[in-house]
Amino acid sequence: MTWLPFRKLSLDIPPLSKVRTVQVRSLLTAAVLWLSAIVSAMAQSEQAQSRVSRWRFGLIVTASGGACQGLNGYMAVPADWPEQQASIVRQDISPEVKVGYEIVDGGAKIMNVRIPQLASGRKAHALLTFELRRNAISPPLNTSIYVLPDPTKLAPAFQLCLAPSPMIQSRAPKIRQLAQTLAADKQAAWQKVEALYDWVCENIAYEDGPWKGALAAVNDGRGDCEERSAAFIALCRSAGIPARTVWVPDHCYSEFYLEDDQRRGYWFPCQSAGTPTFGEITEFLPILQKGDNFRPPKPGMERQRYMAEFFAGMTTPGGGKPQVKFIREQAAE
Repeated sequence: MTWLPFRKLSLDIPPLSKVRTVQVRSLLTAAVLWLSAIVSAMAQSEQAQSRVSRWRFGLIVTASGGACQGLNGYMAVPADWPEQQASIVRQDISPEVKVGYEIVDGGAKIMNVRIPQLASGRKAHALLTFELRRNAISPPLNTSIYVLPDPTKLAPAFQLCLAPSPMIQSRAPKIRQLAQTLAADKQAAWQKVEALYDWVCENIAYEDGPWKGALAAVNDGRGDCEERSAAFIALCRSAGIPARTVWVPDHCYSEFYLEDDQRRGYWFPCQSAGTPTFGEITEFLPILQKGDNFRPPKPGMERQRYMAEFFAGMTTPGGGKPQVKFIREQAAE
């Protein structure tokens, strides 16, 4: 049906001359090429704004040195976010393995694994293949409409994004004073946050090393993606701006929260290590978790900046020990 108007146009033109017929055919050819170029450009634009990949998550457990019982553990798996759609396309789970899921502190989806009994030398596994569509986030066209949220009107879940986290010392005097100084002469909310981001990019040099936290990075002016993200998050929280960590495989970046003039809230990504981006992201790695203040489901464990994998079993006389291998890898398409 798309091509009928062009065919009809060609048939209705009187054959005045061979030259004119050639001209009309040339115009038709040009029109077809023009439309093809538009369709191709649209497809390329859509591909540039989103990417689909497959990842495998799970664990393999071996009963080493004897039978094991009461085995249980968990690991984070991808979840749906506004910029990510996660679907399980394949499950490979041993008959003796029981699997369930839960959300921890609104930012981590974990797969709980339970194995009541595992004979000596036997292996059990729970392996999931996810198809992930990850979308890029473009910067807003008009940043002047955004305002700082009123902390007293935010939902309770936001309190974790305003309070200190493990080694993200947003109430440290030096960080509070720095945040106040940087934002003092900025009237618009967007410019306040951008001033904090710019300071981190300009004053904390990128340097690989062991995790040392936000305050140490501010003090010595060095840090990798984790320290730089933590320093920005600490500054935001000191200024009353909700912020959190976004975890992807072998990397992390930050998000901050503002509201528009209708009091609708938005999370905006920014990355200070790697390719600097503010208010946008073109990162296509799967999102594993969002947040940096998780209480593990195992009783007695301290809060964690990242929901780490866990696995253990009951001690039994003459029993073995579970050997576990966690899987988190890109799968074949």
